[in-house]
Amino acid sequence: MSPISIHLLENRHFDELFEFEIQNRAFFENMGFGRANNYYDKKQFELIQEEIIQEQAQGKHFMYLVKDKIGVIVGRVNLIDVVRSNLNKAEIGYRIGAAYQSKGYGTKAVSLAIEQAKKVHQLERLEAGTSPYNIGSQIVLIKNGFQFTDRKKQSIYHNGRWEDSILFEKVLDEMLIK
Repeated sequence: MSPISIHLLENRHFDELFEFEIQNRAFFENMGFGRANNYYDKKQFELIQEEIIQEQAQGKHFMYLVKDKIGVIVGRVNLIDVVRSNLNKAEIGYRIGAAYQSKGYGTKAVSLAIEQAKKVHQLERLEAGTSPYNIGSQIVLIKNGFQFTDRKKQSIYHNGRWEDSILFEKVLDEMLIK
């Protein structure tokens, strides 16, 4: 696997990110990561990204681009729905482009996001959910030390039907566990 890096979303990334999303639209929709049609309108896309940048400044979400060694976007890894106070957690999500599947990019991107979650964003816990059919995503989580916590019945609407969700978590400060 080529070395990768993650970069917090900035305005200068909009065009490249838009192209990445367009190129991978069918793949992501098939995997259950579909977006509304207006997401693929360039002006609407930019408005959504600007809102994400504002939410990053407020500490609500952190959207990272996953780039290969030559700086091409190969995916995204996100820390969303940040909750502070006594919970101090976020949900982690990620998507790797079709051409970059099964090359270790997801595993490494999640590892880098875990480091950012702990060192930069001072989070103590990450949670994640996957489709029961997305074994690759479950493997990425397990390789990064996530533990299975639950199965939610019919919690994801995908391709015209309700599906279960498999839930995982990772405590970032192992000193909390006694």
